[in-house]
Amino acid sequence: MVLADGGGQPDATSKGPVPVSRFRFRFRSAVALATAVGLLCSALTVASASASRLDGAVALPRTGDESRQETQLRGAWVSSVSNIDWPSSAGLSAAAQRQEYVDLLDEVVDLRLNAVFVQIRPTADAFWPSPHEPWSQWLTGTQGGDPGYDPLAFLVEQAHARGLEFHAWFNPYRVSTQSDPSRLAPDHPARVNPEWIFQYGGRLYYDPGIPEVREFVQVAMMDAVENYAVDGVHFDDYFYPYPVSGETIPDQDTFAEFGGDFASIADWRRDNIDQLVREMGERVEAVRPDVDFGVSPFGIWRNRSSDPNGSDTSGLESYSAIFADTRRWVQQGWVDYLTPQVYWEIGHSAADYAVLVPWWADVVAGTGVRLYIGQAAYKVGSDSAWDTAELSEHLTLNQAHPEVGGDVYFSVSSLRTNAAAAIARVVEDHYGEAADPPA
Repeated sequence: MVLADGGGQPDATSKGPVPVSRFRFRFRSAVALATAVGLLCSALTVASASASRLDGAVALPRTGDESRQETQLRGAWVSSVSNIDWPSSAGLSAAAQRQEYVDLLDEVVDLRLNAVFVQIRPTADAFWPSPHEPWSQWLTGTQGGDPGYDPLAFLVEQAHARGLEFHAWFNPYRVSTQSDPSRLAPDHPARVNPEWIFQYGGRLYYDPGIPEVREFVQVAMMDAVENYAVDGVHFDDYFYPYPVSGETIPDQDTFAEFGGDFASIADWRRDNIDQLVREMGERVEAVRPDVDFGVSPFGIWRNRSSDPNGSDTSGLESYSAIFADTRRWVQQGWVDYLTPQVYWEIGHSAADYAVLVPWWADVVAGTGVRLYIGQAAYKVGSDSAWDTAELSEHLTLNQAHPEVGGDVYFSVSSLRTNAAAAIARVVEDHYGEAADPPA
């Protein structure tokens, strides 16, 4: 996620580099509810945190609001790493954390949004009592410190109580935003298995090329999917780390051991990420077929100068920079949706929003994979191009492309601060009525 970890990834101007998708049967509308479970209206009145944890049972579906006239995803990312959005600082009391989240959701509802994408595994740690990884440091200030309640159960419960979808946002391979393994919790899997990690750019990462690592991170993430009533499983754009000038990813020994017949380390790295995405999608489908699986990739796959199928852009390429072959994931139907981070203004010289949205629309056309656009609310006010009308103009442009099913804003804090006037303009121009997320 651009700036989602407090560090920032390269800007687009930095030089670097018909299959059917997995359609899901859902119980989200009032009609489906009546068909599937009959007249259980009285049971719905007892919805609470117990419905947010599955505990071996299927969570009750949420009824739709029949007065809503649109179907459109309107989401906001809620970043927990470095306490960007929630909780606002580490070490708050459980009561204070809960109140902050409730206030945040109420503001989301006031903006007529209908989904939150909450980061619950930011640095190989957990916002729930995971049997695989320690409690997140961003909760208590100490990795492994028990916050005194089950945050994920509360997060899901409160979102559903307001008719919001809850998408569980995971970072697959980032272990720490610093580089010293001894600062991790003593029982952290990265300390128990030091051969699993490498240091790069002042941070720690799990090595995506080790099959045992790929299996472990999936098991760790699936624990939340299997036990909580989440509506979506969401990966951000951090697969292999973004390039750092003067550094080389230290995985040559891993390539020698596991590279097999791959002649190129770049092709091998892309295959490692392909396997992660395909396998995770299969796991989600097998356990929770009602849950969407999607990825929020960097906004440029490849430039046309590198590949005739690429976009008419001249920026960093996720294909070669972080080894994410997003276009292939769509073609193979490994994801249910994409939310590319098209974090540039209309008319940007290297990565024009008006060029990239039609390109992504063409990528998903006819595949069954849904397309939502990641919007850079954090950029509003950063320069003259990002005035209060820019976001609204993005949504106006999107209307010319029926493949675009909605938008997600990074991040929710910006909607309260620098982008408050801009999102108010969006609501006035585009969100006159409430909307249900696509089903």
